[in-house]
Order: sequence, then C-alpha cells, then structure tokens
Amino acid sequence: MDIQNQTIASAFNEPVLTYAPGSEERRALQNALTSQSLRIEDIPLVIGGNKLHTSRQTEVLSPHRHRHVLARVSSASAFEAGAAVDAALAAGVDWAGRTLAERAAVFLKAADLLAGPWRQRLNAATMLGQSKTAQQAEIDSACELIDFLRFNVQFAHEIEATQPLSIDGVANGSDYRPLEGFVYAITPFNFTAIGGNLAIAPALMGNTVVWKPAGSAALSNYLFMQLLEEAGLPPGVINFLPGDPREITDTLLASPHLAGIHFTGSTAVFDQLWQETAQNLRRYRSYPRLVGETGGKDFVIAHPSADVEALAVGLVRGAYEYQGQKCSAASRAYVPASLWPEVKARMLALMAELPMGDVQDFGNFMGAVIDRRAYDRLAAAISGAHADEGVEVLSSGAPDDSVGYFVPPTLVEVRDPKHRLMTEELFGPLLAVFVYADVDWRHTLALVDGTSAYALTGAVFAADEAAIDEAHEVLRFAAGNFYVNDKPTGAVVGQQPFGGARRSGTNDKAGSALNLLRWVSARTVKRTAAPARDPRYPHMAPDHVA
Repeated sequence: MDIQNQTIASAFNEPVLTYAPGSEERRALQNALTSQSLRIEDIPLVIGGNKLHTSRQTEVLSPHRHRHVLARVSSASAFEAGAAVDAALAAGVDWAGRTLAERAAVFLKAADLLAGPWRQRLNAATMLGQSKTAQQAEIDSACELIDFLRFNVQFAHEIEATQPLSIDGVANGSDYRPLEGFVYAITPFNFTAIGGNLAIAPALMGNTVVWKPAGSAALSNYLFMQLLEEAGLPPGVINFLPGDPREITDTLLASPHLAGIHFTGSTAVFDQLWQETAQNLRRYRSYPRLVGETGGKDFVIAHPSADVEALAVGLVRGAYEYQGQKCSAASRAYVPASLWPEVKARMLALMAELPMGDVQDFGNFMGAVIDRRAYDRLAAAISGAHADEGVEVLSSGAPDDSVGYFVPPTLVEVRDPKHRLMTEELFGPLLAVFVYADVDWRHTLALVDGTSAYALTGAVFAADEAAIDEAHEVLRFAAGNFYVNDKPTGAVVGQQPFGGARRSGTNDKAGSALNLLRWVSARTVKRTAAPARDPRYPHMAPDHVA
C-alpha cells in the first residue's frame, strides 16, 4: 500500500459511552477495575525503546484509598535523563525523514486501539490512580485522547496542504520541518489526555520527545506509552522518563539540543522553566519553543436575566466535577442579588445529592483529591474560611483523610470581591461567590476582568442578548475559552480549542492546528524554471537618442 497516497478521512469526535446499568461497557470497565486493583504495576523508564528499572522508586497510591499501592515507578537520575536525550536525537534522523502520512499512521492506529481493546484498561487506570469517576475518565482517557490522536492528524495534513502562491516559471513550496533537537514534554496529573497529547503532538510533526509524566499519573501515562508502542511507534521517538522533576529538568535544559518545552502545570513552575531557559539561551542551537498551559481562576458571571436552574447546575458541575481539579474549573462566581437566594438554595440542594467516595462505586459523583499535599492545602483553606469574618461558609461538609483524601464540595460567600478566595488558585472543590447589586452589572464586568491575573476560562449566564454582547466585549481578554449559558469546563477537541493567556499560559490552543504549528520550523523552497542568465536589469540600458 502506498501510504503517501492514502486519503485522510475527516476526523470525528469519539462518542461518549454512558456506563448505564446493564451496559456492556459498564461490565467491561468493572472487570478492568477489578483486574487493575489486584496487581501492583512495575513501571520502568522507557529510553530508546528499552525498559529500564532503577533502584530509586516511588509508589502510586489510589487517592480515595491512600493505603492501596497501585504501582511502583522507577525514578530517573541525571544519567538516565542524558541517555533519553541521546536516544531522542538518535531516533530523530529516521523519524524526521518519514512522511507525515507514515507518522500519522502510527497515531491513527493508536486511536483505534484506544477506542477498542485498550479503552477500559486506560479508563480503569485513570479512575484508580487519579480518582476520576467513570464519566470523568471516559471523557478524558478515552474520548479526549482518541480525539487528540485523530484530529491532530487532520490538522497536520491541513498544515502541510497550506502552500504559498506559485507563478509562471516559479514553483514555491513550504516544507514543514520538525524543530532541530528534542522536545521536553512535562505533563500534569489531572488529565490523562493532556499527558498523552503533550508528547504526541510534537512527535506527529516529526519531533522526538522526552516525556516526564506527573508521578501521580504514572500508571495511566505508562499504559498509554505501551499502547503507542503496540501501535508501531519506533524506539526513541517518545522516551518515558518519570522521576525527580528538578534533576531531570536541570539535565534537559542544559542540553544545547533543547528545541522546545510542551508544558501543563502551575504558573510558578512555568515561570521557572522560562527563566532557566532564558539563562541558558546562548548555549542552544536554536531558540526553544515554549508552549505552556498554566493556572486559572476561572469565573462565572450571571446577569439578572439568567435562568436560575441552568446557572445552579452550571456552577455545581463547573466547580465540583473531578473535585475541582480541572484547570478550567469554576472557582469564582458573581451572582446578582435578585437571583442569589434562589440560586444558593438550589445549589445547596444539588450539592446535598452528590455522593462522594470510592470511584469504583459508580453511584459517586466525586472522588478524592490527588494527594496529601493537595488535601492539606484545601483543608487549610476551608478551615481559614470558617475563621474569616469576611466569609460565610454555606456548605456543611468537612474534609476527611481517614481512608482517602476526601474534600467535600464547598460553597462560600465573600463580602470583598478582591478576597484571596476570589484571586488565588486553589485547584479544588471550593467555589467563592460575590453577590453584586443588580444595578452594578457593568461595574461587575470590569471587576471580573480586573480581579485575576489569569485568563483561562469564563462563562456568562444571561437571557438578555444585549447583556451577552456586553459581556462578550468587556471580557474579551479575560478568558481564552468563553462560554455562554454553559459551565466553563469541558472543552472538546475540534470544537473548542483550549488555552488561555495572561498568567494562564501561551494560549497555543491544544486541539487545533495552532498548537501543531509550534512544533514545526518551516522552510520556503523556490524553484525557478528559467534562471536569469544576464545580471543586468532593463533600467540599466542607455536612453535612446533621437
């Protein structure tokens, strides 16, 4: 088969399975959960296709049962980090020389494997290791990751098809080359799909990658690495390197071959990466591409014309799904005084109906936060809110770490719209609400725009079209993903490309061609059919004498 001449079909979003009682997918997922729970995975480094086990190891614990060890993970040192760079550079020659169609075939096969036999294995690992419910795992480690695999291929072909103008006698072309060197992918715990995409997006465009996963997501990330190998990913194209982030980063950022960083995580860490890269700038062969999605203090603002039920549900889902551990989670809200009594009552009623516990019980809406550090930070914030005279804690649940790191959905009302609960990212299930006078709508829009340093996601709820238009304009730079009458979470690949600006990152829009463009270095090629054979130009001829 001639791979280069294959027609690339348009991508489509993977259907979300429901896991309803009696369904085939429910039984398959329950079986996968049981199987994964009964073993301790031994997770190695993967360097140049070789699986390496080190003496230093860390454990992956299940957040909702923190005494349950799911995996033991080898930890890379500076030596292994250097070996990963060497492996990436060695693999780069062959990988960059392959056609886009040849590279794409690997990732399209990976999408088929994930949609088929690997689906519940990866969902189960995500549920157990990252404490996601069946719904949250399905939209992440199955659907979104499949979508990245498929849509990235479509976007890459669209980029390759974008060519400059040619004229008679001159053929012009754009050669979308990979970057020179390797890309360092640093991935977070909260989305298996983000972990995978930060590695595969540069690789699809011909780059080789050193992938450092978050330790708490190592189980699901390693399974995806295995899936890529089964799909035919050549050794060394992606090198899997769990371990101490400081030791690995120091080694990789010191390499003159660093071509780019693909990052999702905290703003503070991305700042540090940017500063260290700048300090090393003179040693690099080229200016590294830095692509980052960082923090958020995502907002919801309601107009007095908003639908109360839609607003209440949007706030509950937006703030508390996956324990508020989404970069896009609603964490500050602005509600008009005329609606607040009804919205508050409806929210508290809904929250009382949301069970929290072990995600293997499909009846639960929430699991646990990721680890001890997250639990302690959030428990302290809730305790501080109770002691703060400027805050009224409206919900009644209390954190409990006796079995798992459980933090209940917490709703607070603040008197000061600049209170730290309205400005500081907490990354957990705590929503702060400021109640404004209805007549202060326009002032409150400006308040939303000016309160936070972040600009990731935001939403407006209103029935009044003029109010929606006004919010759209005033909040134009306040969010990279803006929602009207919907929660500020749940971006879908190919539908809502994701990313924010200001202190929320470089806004390179994962799930679109914009992100893939960061991983190519274009070359313009001009071919002339009839080259000039005389250096002189017409204006150089002498004037005719009458």
